[in-house]
Amino acid sequence: MCCALAAVLGVLVHVEVTRQTVQTARDKALTKLTDAARAYEAGEALPPGSGIDPPELPASLRALAVAGSRGTMVADFRGSPTMWAAAPADGRALATTIDYTQSARTISGLDNAIIGSSVLAIGGTLLIGAFAVTRVTRRLHQTATVARRISQGDLDARVADPRTEDPSRHQDEVATVAGALDTMASTLQAKLTSEQRFTADVAHELRTPLTGLSAAAELLPDGRPTQMVRERVRTMRQLTEDLLEISRLDSGSEQVENDVHRLAPLAERVVRASGTDTEVVIVEDLCVETDRRRLERVLGNLVANAHKHGRAPVVLTVHGPVVTVRDHGDGYPDYLVAHGPQRFRTEPQAGGKGHGLGLTIAAGQAEVIGARLDFRNAPDGGAEAVLTLPTPPQDTPEP
Repeated sequence: MCCALAAVLGVLVHVEVTRQTVQTARDKALTKLTDAARAYEAGEALPPGSGIDPPELPASLRALAVAGSRGTMVADFRGSPTMWAAAPADGRALATTIDYTQSARTISGLDNAIIGSSVLAIGGTLLIGAFAVTRVTRRLHQTATVARRISQGDLDARVADPRTEDPSRHQDEVATVAGALDTMASTLQAKLTSEQRFTADVAHELRTPLTGLSAAAELLPDGRPTQMVRERVRTMRQLTEDLLEISRLDSGSEQVENDVHRLAPLAERVVRASGTDTEVVIVEDLCVETDRRRLERVLGNLVANAHKHGRAPVVLTVHGPVVTVRDHGDGYPDYLVAHGPQRFRTEPQAGGKGHGLGLTIAAGQAEVIGARLDFRNAPDGGAEAVLTLPTPPQDTPEP
């Protein structure tokens, strides 16, 4: 807008000064023409630069004068800009001239000055504007980068804008946004840390009494009540171990121990260990470099979830680095397909089975080993969990 304003002002100044310059020269020419007309009527000698029907008179101005009107016109005369003035004189044209060179130079000089000053003003405006905008956009980009890091789980990321740390400095809008983002990240980090610490503490505190309770349950006489107690104790112990694993995943303290493994035998071993009637289909076997224990944990949880919440048949398919676990039940709920598994949330149609941590642990362990776990519903019914392992290097040795 500054550049446009400078251009408009330059055009307005050019038009106004040109109009005034031309009007001044026209007035002089008409005054001289009046003197020449008086001399012509008195039979006196015409002033210098005046004459009757001079051959250099522009044709359009000559026609105007012969028609009985007075007029002026700027045209070249002997290589110089000249202001012509003409009036009727006995059916002919009485014309006079004045030198327009100085006026033309004035207008040309003014145009050059306007162009030069406009270029300098526009250039300075662009430089200052670019500098100011770059500072703002750089701070905005930094804020956006920190926001993306926080969304990816880096809760230690902060913008740390100097304006927010020094109250004496001017707090502009960008500083306000950066300060709000840092405050939000600090609050979120404190809440998550408190939640993780609480989960880990509860799980650790439950371990000791559950161990004693499990030992005591084994001493009870056989019977249906004893069996029910032992089942509940096993469920509580499994929940405690899951909570501990969740807390370790949240804290990011997991250490990956990669080795080369053939995928098909590993998947078959997981199915055998689950004790379920799961069909294993090997389309393409592959050697992968991964943490075997964590991968088995992911596949075991997916198979157990398929049998617990889905319906048979359950099929585990190995196709290169992609492992798919599918059941033929009602499929995953919409929230799980859209946002992933959520802790301690199970659908009512699942009959209250489970505590909602199995898929959460599977997703967390998959992220630890660098795999991608997607949840979707098959077009012809049933739930599909697709685990995509990192593509192995070409020179991966045999296990």
